[in-house]
Amino acid sequence: MNVLNGNSRASGELILALSKGRIFDDTLPLLEAAGIIVLEDPETSRKLILETNDPHVRVIIVRASDVPTYVQYGAADFGVAGKDVLLEHGGEGLYQPIDLNIAACRMSVAVQAGFDYENAVRQGARLRVATKFVQTAREHFASKGVHVDLIKLYGSMELAPLVGLSDAIVDLVSTGNTLRANNLVEVEEIMAISSRLVVNQAALKLKRERLQPIIEAFERASKLNR
Repeated sequence: MNVLNGNSRASGELILALSKGRIFDDTLPLLEAAGIIVLEDPETSRKLILETNDPHVRVIIVRASDVPTYVQYGAADFGVAGKDVLLEHGGEGLYQPIDLNIAACRMSVAVQAGFDYENAVRQGARLRVATKFVQTAREHFASKGVHVDLIKLYGSMELAPLVGLSDAIVDLVSTGNTLRANNLVEVEEIMAISSRLVVNQAALKLKRERLQPIIEAFERASKLNR
């Protein structure tokens, strides 16, 4: 039995997992397209479970990297997560029907200005790379024949090359302003990143009647972002 906020979840209730910030803000218009309005702002509310105008739909606020886990294990029926997070998670137990085309950015390699990256990545070279996207970084450099020592960090990646912890970083880049402010340069784009709808596979079968209209509304609204 699923439990939320100390009470048994009603069989027809839908739980949406979101993270604060850009994904939450960009998901609001998609929810509104489905007729769902979140009644509180997670930036000003201390609540982690937010009500909506639909008594059968609630939103839980979790760390971005935890969204796939909540959906995978059925604590949430569906959620929105970045492609970067899903690649690291692996996507087990998740149905990913739609690229929502929101929270767009790119996964890139960056180094300190003046560092000769082209020479450093020659075949047989070995680099120290700081990142929280360990799986993605490993696969990227392996495809180039570059040996890397991966250093997993959770905070600001930009500091690592500046203090000699790493030669390069792999991180998400949007405007590039933070890189420039820290004398770093983007030297290679690994992939484009956007956020996707993820759905618990059991929920899709058992709650299809309620989930399908929301998925379709999300899909229609997301096409406007392309």
